[in-house]
Amino acid sequence: MAEHPAYPVGLRLTGRRVVVLGGGQVAQRRLPALIAAGADVLLVSPEATPSVEAMADAGEITWQQRPYAQGDLADAWYALIATGDAEANTAASAEAERHRVWCVRSDDADRATAWTPATGHSEGVTVAVLTTDAKGRDPRHTAAIRDAVVEGLRDGTLVAPHHRTRTPGVALVGGGPGDPDLITVRGRRLLAEADVVITDHLGPRDLLAELSPSVEVIDAAKLPFGRFMAQEAINDALIEHARKGKSVVRLKGGDPFVYGRGMEEVQALAEAGIPCTVVPGISSSISVPGAAGIPVTHRGVAHEFTVVSGHIAPDDERSLVDWPSLAKLTGTLVILMGVSTIGKVAETLIAHGKSPDAPVALIQEGTTAGQRRVDATLATVAETVRTEDVKPPAVIVIGEVVKVGPTAPAPRK
Repeated sequence: MAEHPAYPVGLRLTGRRVVVLGGGQVAQRRLPALIAAGADVLLVSPEATPSVEAMADAGEITWQQRPYAQGDLADAWYALIATGDAEANTAASAEAERHRVWCVRSDDADRATAWTPATGHSEGVTVAVLTTDAKGRDPRHTAAIRDAVVEGLRDGTLVAPHHRTRTPGVALVGGGPGDPDLITVRGRRLLAEADVVITDHLGPRDLLAELSPSVEVIDAAKLPFGRFMAQEAINDALIEHARKGKSVVRLKGGDPFVYGRGMEEVQALAEAGIPCTVVPGISSSISVPGAAGIPVTHRGVAHEFTVVSGHIAPDDERSLVDWPSLAKLTGTLVILMGVSTIGKVAETLIAHGKSPDAPVALIQEGTTAGQRRVDATLATVAETVRTEDVKPPAVIVIGEVVKVGPTAPAPRK
């Protein structure tokens, strides 16, 4: 048997009995995939890890809390032997052979009738890697190959074109706070498969360099007619290209639904009958403070955080923010798009009871190579913005969490 490679096959285990002997780390790693495959899993083991026990408590598997006994594999289609008892493993393996049950052994692969491949998943595809040379099995090597293939499919560096006709539509992708590595793997894959990319100035620009020359890139920030008409023009461009049968990605900074007008675009596409997939992104409201060493919550310091838009000053009748109520909160206040209005914001918060000494951090161009952090207090933040020439985009954090980090600088007086 050792002279021949294993024959790869996919087992359809839905509703079929799978017996797992041993409730340790091997079972903990293998059980989720068996559960996902719909198998009727019987675990036989005197003990189990807390995670395995939780699977039993949730009804995902049946656990018989005892050692292996002859007859346990009689009705099985597949077996995983992973106990710490060598004699029990050998006996169970022999039983599996008698009943013609394909059997994996964690302690002795050469005596097994089946091997578990290194597997990974990417958008409906399962990648399974087995060593073809039975004499030179190298699990780390097969796992490394698996990882390389799956990562390539996920991040778009390994592109496998769809040969069946794709359904035209739009993917609304949140690009994250700026660092190209912080886009989701699904977002990056969709970007790699796009025919048209409509991006704004806050999207991760470095990702555009990775696109094929055949991809049409539209800079939404430069569309004419001003902000309101620009949004209409973006909606029209999404609809126009999707109707041509193109795969369109709308690449936005942060998360599409956090001050990103994403829902306006979804609504426009729905009215036009264009299918839309929404891919959430990492919001700068939590990621940028984190990148600067500031937790938005911290035990014993802040039990809540509030995110508000500062693009409209508190004294503007268009403002929808209840600034007096925010001044009474004891948690963290995160302000986006507030560089130009921070003076008015600070005045309003102080006027309604916020301490002038409340610490403030401004993080400009967070997560990018140009990131910088400037600290102040609520009383000095307006002057600090002027003297330090803080420019958008910047995330503003107000609260005691600003002082929590191990390297938090002293605020400017």
